[in-house]
Amino acid sequence: MNTIIQQKFAVPYQYPVCFSEAIFETSNEQFVGLLGKDRLSKILFVVDEGVAKEHPLLLDQIQAYSRAFSDRFILASDPIVVPGGEASKNDEAIYKQIVEATHLYGIDRHSYIAVIGGGAVIDMAGFAAAISHRGIRLIRIPTTVLSQNDSAVGVKNSVNAYGKKNYLGTFTPPYAVLNDFNFLKTLDDRDWRSGISEAIKVALIKDLSFFTWMEEHATALAAREMEPMKSLIIRCAQMHLDHIAGKDPFEFGSSRPLDFGHWAAHKLEHLSKFRIRHGEAVAIGIVLDSTYSFLKGWISEEDLSRIVRLFKQLGFSLFAPELAGENLIKGLQEFQEHLGGQLTIMLLAQLGQGEEVHEMDHQLIYQAVDMLKDFQENSTLVNS
Repeated sequence: MNTIIQQKFAVPYQYPVCFSEAIFETSNEQFVGLLGKDRLSKILFVVDEGVAKEHPLLLDQIQAYSRAFSDRFILASDPIVVPGGEASKNDEAIYKQIVEATHLYGIDRHSYIAVIGGGAVIDMAGFAAAISHRGIRLIRIPTTVLSQNDSAVGVKNSVNAYGKKNYLGTFTPPYAVLNDFNFLKTLDDRDWRSGISEAIKVALIKDLSFFTWMEEHATALAAREMEPMKSLIIRCAQMHLDHIAGKDPFEFGSSRPLDFGHWAAHKLEHLSKFRIRHGEAVAIGIVLDSTYSFLKGWISEEDLSRIVRLFKQLGFSLFAPELAGENLIKGLQEFQEHLGGQLTIMLLAQLGQGEEVHEMDHQLIYQAVDMLKDFQENSTLVNS
């Protein structure tokens, strides 16, 4: 006797993505307003070491904030300070430290983990939260442009393993995302710039008007003017959220539109031993795939020149020596393995419109790499 019972159900997800400033000033109740009101909440804070150093009063502010709202939440312990950047995702002892803390301090499914930091730390802490008690409520407080406009607003959590980026991870929506623009003021120029690459990415595949807006504001963005950066972050975050709310938020298929430029970027990060930061690698990957699209005849020379010009105006490097050789092609193969199915790469049909392909010409990739080197070294943008 063969019996099959088909199970099917849908679970709605909803979480706020908030934008504010000075979130741990006691006059600002946005953070405490996110917490449930039915019980006294317990919160475990995880803080990026680099953020703690740039904001030396932060840990004391968190303590003072908890005392001011002691009727709403308590701190499970002193905040756990962890290394920033990819180091936090490369060492399994770091996420396990957070998992152990949930055990030691009684952090249950009605408690919260609040993580303050860049995208890598938020990824790592989110993974620890997701695997503890099958999911502890996570409040993300991203502190970089890249995490505020892209990685922290989504549903992914991960750590690196086996020499591969994001090999271990989950799709677990956060409880809430709280962006504090004041954190951006202490970023170095590289981190300020890096996050803009993700905005260019989503604009190129979805919204030409947004790309044009960035062209018009490139000088102001490069000069670190805060108001256009706020506008960029909010608009980019909204576009990412709109995409996540679409047909495949947990990526069961092989389509990854928001991974435009990322197949090369992920490999480049590893090849450079993370000397090249994620946003910088994405910028190179975007220009590489845009150049490939040009070589295929899909976008014009002027289109490619606009893309190259914008990245240059913002101060990005467009070439790295690690691009040379066969290692980059290996990255293409690893990307297909990560998808778990058919190779699916987002390229450009035109500015503002992406087009998925299922194969790439290796010789054209090498040719595109040579052109990137020329873009970097010469004032001439495109040699047809």
